[in-house]
Amino acid sequence: MTQHVNPESFGFLIADVYRLIKSTMDRAISNAGIGVTPGEARTLVHAARAGAVRQNVLAERMGVEAMTLSGYLDRLEARDLVRRANDPSDRRAKLVELTDKADGVLEAIGRVGTEMRRSAAGTLSETEWDEMLEKLKVVRANLAGLSQKPAAPRQGEPL
Repeated sequence: MTQHVNPESFGFLIADVYRLIKSTMDRAISNAGIGVTPGEARTLVHAARAGAVRQNVLAERMGVEAMTLSGYLDRLEARDLVRRANDPSDRRAKLVELTDKADGVLEAIGRVGTEMRRSAAGTLSETEWDEMLEKLKVVRANLAGLSQKPAAPRQGEPL
């Protein structure tokens, strides 16, 4: 028996949008002459979003392995864009912090991101774009609030 899978379901749409955003941004970062790789750019942006954050937490939030993040951080630290400091609450842990020198790189990454969002929005008005973002924030909050036990999808509605 063949199962019908809806290629336009929520999960597929979100996965497709993520994949397309990532590949578009990676290409744009590579072509922008910013001086960082796409992975390093993602690391800087996530570190800026998080503030001083433990290296293992940053890796988890980025969805990368600790060793992958460590390579990005090594290169960013060598360029004085980030620093790793001992966590005062746990000497074994390292906190990742941006340096002032990262500001210019983040501004350049932001310009690339702004252009990508304009292209992604296409014919959507600013109001429509803002409404979509607000709805996605609700979905994110709902998913973040779920307990460890996954909820069953609504009948007939695959993720």
